[in-house]
Amino acid sequence: MQITKFISVGENIHCTRVYKTNGKFVGQCKDGKQSLLFYDNTGNRNLAIPQAFTDNADWQNGKIKHCACAIWQGNYGETTDKETAVHYLQNMAKVQENNGATYLDINVDEFSTDTEERIKLMKWTVEVTQNAVGIPISVDSSNPDILRAGLETCDQKRGRPMLNSVSLERLSTVDLALEFKAVVIASAAGENDLPDTTEGRMANLSRIITYLTGKGLKLSDIHVDPLVFPISTDSNNGKGFLDAVAAVRAEYGPEIHIVAGLSNISFGMPQRNLITQVFTHMAVEAGADGGIVDPLHVNLEILNNMDTNSDRFKLTKALLTGADEFGMEFITAAREGLL
Repeated sequence: MQITKFISVGENIHCTRVYKTNGKFVGQCKDGKQSLLFYDNTGNRNLAIPQAFTDNADWQNGKIKHCACAIWQGNYGETTDKETAVHYLQNMAKVQENNGATYLDINVDEFSTDTEERIKLMKWTVEVTQNAVGIPISVDSSNPDILRAGLETCDQKRGRPMLNSVSLERLSTVDLALEFKAVVIASAAGENDLPDTTEGRMANLSRIITYLTGKGLKLSDIHVDPLVFPISTDSNNGKGFLDAVAAVRAEYGPEIHIVAGLSNISFGMPQRNLITQVFTHMAVEAGADGGIVDPLHVNLEILNNMDTNSDRFKLTKALLTGADEFGMEFITAAREGLL
């Protein structure tokens, strides 16, 4: 199967994203400061990690929320650190664009609990990020005021922005999409539930799609998210999602888009990139035409160069279809270095 189109919503500029403190992206600089290490067109660079991040529980647990750190430095750091933080985020944006991102998803919800601060930081992050690329922004938040702030800042010359997301539990966000001429990710979430059956997903999607088209959006403006649940919690979660994708495509035809958080499938498992890549390939076969992914690990080149006859692909596919119940064969192969 040759994949010719994949709508990639780059998920990396998100305040929940972490690096390991003992990994290759964190280290000490000449002055002894702990820093985020990155490379751009000027060479190797480093962004100092402020004390607020080395004194918190994440650091003690060997992790740092690196995007949150860069946003903090960009707004509250010293002059040099502010400038470096801008380069850090812009470099992340450029790398995603260069690897095929269609949109850049931005989320600052986890930065703090202060809504006014998050509104300010959403505006700042959108402005900084879009100045480095030519593709549109996907504004991601659970708060309508933060969504508004992001959409207000989006430069429409780069293309219509994306609102992530609308659902039956937050129909008010649809008016934001209309006001700012945004395309939308429409979740299968209900008012009070996250359905894990094809029937439940389709019932909710029917209602939200009817609402959206009734408001004037075209099917081509809608990117359906049928909801991905981790394979580590239920061996049927992969097949359940793929069945829902096929049902959406059969019901709504080629015009609607199917774009989901595909990396969710690999939470809690070894070889996460491999699982997400194989799952994406299977999702496209079932009818999806995109995903909310890391473009460095899921893109057209990677998908089209996968060896579907290899043992690693077959083992991963068995995991994702539930044929490898509880994933024991996959986990054993991962432990033995066979993947």
